[in-house]
Amino acid sequence: MSTALIQLSNVRKSFGSLEVLRGVDLQVRAGEVCCVIGPSGCGKSTLLRCINHLERVDAGEVLVDGQRIGYRRIGNRLVELPEREIAKQRAEIGMVFQRFNLFPHLTVLENLLEAPTRVRGEPREQVRERARQLLDRVGLAAKEDAYPAQLSGGQQQRVAIARALAMRPKVMLFDEPTSALDPELVGDVLATMRDLAADGMTMLVVTHEIGFAREVANTLVFMADGDIVERGDPRRVIAEPEHERTRAFLSKVL
Repeated sequence: MSTALIQLSNVRKSFGSLEVLRGVDLQVRAGEVCCVIGPSGCGKSTLLRCINHLERVDAGEVLVDGQRIGYRRIGNRLVELPEREIAKQRAEIGMVFQRFNLFPHLTVLENLLEAPTRVRGEPREQVRERARQLLDRVGLAAKEDAYPAQLSGGQQQRVAIARALAMRPKVMLFDEPTSALDPELVGDVLATMRDLAADGMTMLVVTHEIGFAREVANTLVFMADGDIVERGDPRRVIAEPEHERTRAFLSKVL
């Protein structure tokens, strides 16, 4: 059995008096695709942001490839790492957001070069070759000199995926990557994600695309009210959910 590349144990997170994550336990093993579904406000995006320490957890533990994210233990205390060390950890965790977050003043190719050269200190020419291969992989080799404003939303999101892959991450996190796209642009982004899954990339995907989850995911997780209500084989969960809360949600989105 492959090891868990992503492991969350009793993760809790509150914003003021609002408890957003209520002791979440989750494992995603090497090469697996785990899709997370659930109603808006249930904590899905916060869960992802805790994995790469964009949000600090209030309790519990986040491990990626066996490494505690954001903290080190000194005696009985957990001490937050310096920002420089957190940045190194984030370099191993690719993340694609709802909004594309591309640098508007840089070309497509320059967007892919920025992090590997600045964060990892890799030679620019070496990264350039890898970046061009990635753009070809997502079907955008002809757009390397274009600026983000010259691309469609779907193209920008595929560039964002390529940019995350340029860092050669161990895992990829996707936060509703198609939710900001017009319906006719969704297919190309999902096709890119299918290709990644077929290549064995470990992926944790927050999504509303139930068909994608059924087809691609190894595990489907349904969240509600800050915790995991149900998890299992996607076809089973979608066709025969065990919990009433899952049934009620799926009845509204299928």
